[in-house]
Amino acid sequence: MLKNVLIANRGEIACRIIRSLKKLGIGATAVYHFADRGAPHVALADRAIELEAEVPTAAYLDVAQLLAAAQRAGADAIHPGYGFLAENAGFAAAVEEAGLVFIGPQPEVIRLMGDKIISREYAVKHGVPVAPSCRQDGSIEEFVAGASRIGFPLLIKAAAGGGGKGMSIVREAGELAARAMTASSEALRYFADGRVYAERYIERPRHIEVQVFGDGHGKVLHLFERECSVQRRFQKIIEESPAPNLPASLRDRICAAAVKLAAAAKYRNAGTVEFILAPDGEFYFLEMNTRLQVEHPVTECVTGLDLVELQLRLAAGEPLALTQQDITQRGHAFECRLCAEQPEHDFRPATGVVQRLREPAGDGVRFDGGLREGLPVTAAFDSMLAKLITHGADRTQSAARMRDALAALVLLGVDHNGDYLSRIFAHPAFLAGDLHTGFVVEHAATLAPAALAANERATVLLAALFATDEFRQLVDDCPDPHASIGHWRN
Repeated sequence: MLKNVLIANRGEIACRIIRSLKKLGIGATAVYHFADRGAPHVALADRAIELEAEVPTAAYLDVAQLLAAAQRAGADAIHPGYGFLAENAGFAAAVEEAGLVFIGPQPEVIRLMGDKIISREYAVKHGVPVAPSCRQDGSIEEFVAGASRIGFPLLIKAAAGGGGKGMSIVREAGELAARAMTASSEALRYFADGRVYAERYIERPRHIEVQVFGDGHGKVLHLFERECSVQRRFQKIIEESPAPNLPASLRDRICAAAVKLAAAAKYRNAGTVEFILAPDGEFYFLEMNTRLQVEHPVTECVTGLDLVELQLRLAAGEPLALTQQDITQRGHAFECRLCAEQPEHDFRPATGVVQRLREPAGDGVRFDGGLREGLPVTAAFDSMLAKLITHGADRTQSAARMRDALAALVLLGVDHNGDYLSRIFAHPAFLAGDLHTGFVVEHAATLAPAALAANERATVLLAALFATDEFRQLVDDCPDPHASIGHWRN
């Protein structure tokens, strides 16, 4: 087993990895920028090493500093978490060249699957269905001509992209050239790679993904599927497993396609194969994420497996001891991404300082966060603050637990989407499992908050204040103003 792992990340995912390391008795080394010096992941780790950079994000992207920190700490492995350098083939190669273990897939597989165009061609080669598409190889005029032959609507995507960047829906030929140029410019800005491609846009699709694990020699297992259709700006906010209203035969076909693709690549460690599911039941390969997913807790809940522990054991050279028959789904799980944003203003990112935090708890409730009171929330990093996960015997019970957990959450000092998520979990279409990637847009009017009059808002705020234990204690401890007057009264 590994002895000391450096986590090349921060926040919630760093805390999550540290928990599994401690459970296995493995040393945990954190890294941090000065702006994160008081963050929980720094306090949780056995050792923390500061990274220097003028801009906070630059610190976590500095390969040389990360490798130097690992050597200084005596680490024998690096876990990249997700985001930052997690899907950077150059970083994975540099880790291995430094004599360290990279807790993830092989660099060449990251490179293969990280390029959306090449990975699609690889999927086609191995019999995994892909939506009709056209890539930009020459001039913009040639690209427009080729894309037009596919038919509209089209979805333009960045070849090296992710997170909804460099994506655009095109419904008419007249807007194709301008949208393609805009997408290419955005892709170049975010990913230093301006290549784009167009694929047929499926109306009202579902986003279904499959968690896989491989041993690097061709043995690959799936840990079933996750439904990720509730999104805003092509970014997920709610995930669940199992996917609702998904026939068992279709589930089997999707999972088999994911295993087939990963096995062909001799995939190692954790990965996720993502698909678009059309209303007619046809599904198409979307991409493969060569890392641990944000939404991995829902899979942990329904399978009873610790996915980070599995990653660590595989990275240490242990065989993939499980068989497919060993892995079963039990109950139903949801995950909500709590983000610092203002849903009523088109999900505009928010900043602030965490003034009050009360994490929900109870049967089937899990809170994965990296927050503490007094922690500043800035625009330097992704807006996700924490993840709220619930597990129940079935979808109805799990949804009810999520509603209760969201109602119990206290997070003051920064605007967040907690109330918005509560409205989704009370929405009839969501409860019926009528999901697609346009859910948020389609139901925008009914998901909007009800307007509060000024006096109602004041009443709600006062009620929230009186509900806190600290405030009631202050009231109880306040001396009676008449006690010092004596017996005289006017």
